[in-house]
Amino acid sequence: MDINRFWHLIDDARAQVADPADAEAVAAQAVVILAAQDPEEIVEAQQRFWDLMAASYRAPLWAAAYQINGGCSDDGFEYFRGWLIAQGRTVFEQAVGDPDSLADHPAVLAAADGGDLECEDVLGIAWEAYKRATGEELPGGSFTISYPALDPDWRFCFDDPSEIARRLPRLDALF
Repeated sequence: MDINRFWHLIDDARAQVADPADAEAVAAQAVVILAAQDPEEIVEAQQRFWDLMAASYRAPLWAAAYQINGGCSDDGFEYFRGWLIAQGRTVFEQAVGDPDSLADHPAVLAAADGGDLECEDVLGIAWEAYKRATGEELPGGSFTISYPALDPDWRFCFDDPSEIARRLPRLDALF
């Protein structure tokens, strides 16, 4: 499964749920779709997922998640990126390239009134699909996770209002 097929899987799941903004529903439907694939495809999907998690492991995006969710731990950042993947390729790529662009996303606008944007369930799509398809756990060592170093220019307290206003002005205005 290449990256395009992975995104097609997410698009199909989004198209098959009542509310494509519901990341948990997207994750559940992605499990159903992926479980119908060959086990090798499921393992490859897990690698593509973690490739996206590594690609989105960026300090500016973490700062955006911190603003949107009113704080963001290590686990919270993983769950936020899970939510982001469930939003589809276009939103994901825009947010990774320009985290302040999330200020236009309807769910982010709604979160300004309270609520977190997270989805831990997305992290387990391949695990659950593999278990459904084979009755076994996803093979250990079948994927790698390699996070890049965080940008040292973003090493500041995400609670610093002047830095956030300067670096993420649109999100700062919302939150």
